Amino acid sequence: MKMLQHLRRIHLWELVLTAAVMALPLIPTTPAGETYAFVRAAHAEEIKLDTSRLVSVGGDVTEIIYALGEENRLIARDTTSMYPEAALKLPDVGYMRALSPEGILAMNPTAIIAVEGSGPQEALNVLKNASVPFETVPNAYTRDGIIAKIDRVGTLLNVPEKAKALEEKVGADLDAAVTDAAKRSESERKRVLFILSAQNGRIMASGTGTAADGVIKLAGAINAIGEFPGYKPLTDEAIINAKPDVILMMDRGDGAGTKNEDLLAQPSIALTPAGEKKAIIRMDGLHLLGFGPRTASAVRELNAAIYGG
Repeated sequence: MKMLQHLRRIHLWELVLTAAVMALPLIPTTPAGETYAFVRAAHAEEIKLDTSRLVSVGGDVTEIIYALGEENRLIARDTTSMYPEAALKLPDVGYMRALSPEGILAMNPTAIIAVEGSGPQEALNVLKNASVPFETVPNAYTRDGIIAKIDRVGTLLNVPEKAKALEEKVGADLDAAVTDAAKRSESERKRVLFILSAQNGRIMASGTGTAADGVIKLAGAINAIGEFPGYKPLTDEAIINAKPDVILMMDRGDGAGTKNEDLLAQPSIALTPAGEKKAIIRMDGLHLLGFGPRTASAVRELNAAIYGG
């Protein structure tokens, strides 16, 4: 119960910026034979959707659609779809994990494409009964996971050549960024503690299997918390034992949220190497955790912030 009360205190912006990345590692594997996709095909290349009036759910999915140059199909997007700026002009159908089927159906879409883990299930059932094709895009916090997303979206939009070109471009850029970040030896790599929130003195941090964990590793650093999956609140002892060299957080851009000085004033943070050096990095949440076409840029920015240069 205390955990639920704490989660309710997390600000909406934190949920929006992390998008699917916080929820997905905690979602059980879908049992065999079940899926959120309501339109199936034996082979991906056989899927022929009418995407003339498309609703996109998931910031990464929306960004890929724009990167493919197919944004003219979009009639609405979810709350996490905040890039590019042009996407903000589209109607908002709600947060990806709390979709309103009525709001989506009111847009009269011909299809919906959503990142894996969108919901809730009750909303998806309503959409199924309304006979609206609902296709999901797989989500994995790796280089290959990004390429798979692009391939899936390109297949659903029936633009395989555009998708292949984007895959090659994004893949080559990401490979170069990761190769450069990996040049440091293991002994030189810094320990990074990603803090999702620090409301009321409680530190909610990233363990393994999250977008934060994935991007930290791609940037040539070590996730300071490797004892549990997903996001969980940390005890003071756990924070001290993690010995982070750097603290990583999302930047809202409006100055709200936990300020650096307030975070550093917490005894458990102050006793870490990061606290002693006041080493706190803040980055745009969608850029940092989106795992879409801009991830190579996020890897370079994070690596430079951690190691300098």
